[in-house]
Amino acid sequence: MRLLIAGPTASGKTALAIDVARRLGGVVVNGDSMQVYRDLSILTARPTPEEQAGVEHLMFGTVDAAENFSVGRWLAGVAAILAEETRPLIFCGGTGLYFSALTQGVSDIPAVPEAVRAQIRAELAGLAPHQMWARLKAADPATAARLRPSDPQRVTRALEVFAATGRSLAGFQDARQAPLLAPGTWRGVFLAVEREALYRRIDARFSAMIDAGALEEVRALAARGLDPALPAMRAHGVPGLIAHLAGETTLDEAIARGQADTRRYVKRQFTWARHQLKGFGWAPDAGAARAALLG
Repeated sequence: MRLLIAGPTASGKTALAIDVARRLGGVVVNGDSMQVYRDLSILTARPTPEEQAGVEHLMFGTVDAAENFSVGRWLAGVAAILAEETRPLIFCGGTGLYFSALTQGVSDIPAVPEAVRAQIRAELAGLAPHQMWARLKAADPATAARLRPSDPQRVTRALEVFAATGRSLAGFQDARQAPLLAPGTWRGVFLAVEREALYRRIDARFSAMIDAGALEEVRALAARGLDPALPAMRAHGVPGLIAHLAGETTLDEAIARGQADTRRYVKRQFTWARHQLKGFGWAPDAGAARAALLG
């Protein structure tokens, strides 16, 4: 049996996963699209070395920020783990897409050649998100209808796929491969902490991240001069802190922006779980989640 712990940011998933892994002699597998990046250990709340002590953690901090990590690459890593690991596996993270792909299958979307990716990103440079979305609507209305105009990362991805294949991303998404985890082989829980308490945790944690060195972490990332459209460059807190380092805003304003962006993301995490995480039970706290997982 594989155990899956999903939930919003700052809900206590990490501590719960480590506790369960220790009880079972298991391994924690990363299910968070930002915690894969080695450049952002503090700002993504990656488990610290002290937290990881005595429990093996896989797929955490293994990818360079210059790379565009994807759900397909994550699934390939998980497939290798499933083929080799005999210990209990505890998947933990806040990226709902990873969990739905793992348990429901994923669309077989062809890889986009780097030359096409670079061309599309050059063409989109300087456009506002709604202008990018309008371009997608003209080329691929079916996919545009599924995406928010305020989500430039996914809009860019859809335009790249269309440019590379001449086909709608929505068409690929409607044809799914079989899931890596078949029904009956896993048990999952969504840690649905009360919303206002969660917002207070988010605000306090972001401030604590600054105290722990998040600004210096972002300073080093900004110094690399990476494409701002890369996922790591769009991690919650990064754009605001980069703006502060450039003298465009105060640190307090950057902190407030990071906190607000994270709170908005939590709303999307709940929405995704409600509509896409089939087979997951909902738990109001870590104790209830632990009981549901361990039965």
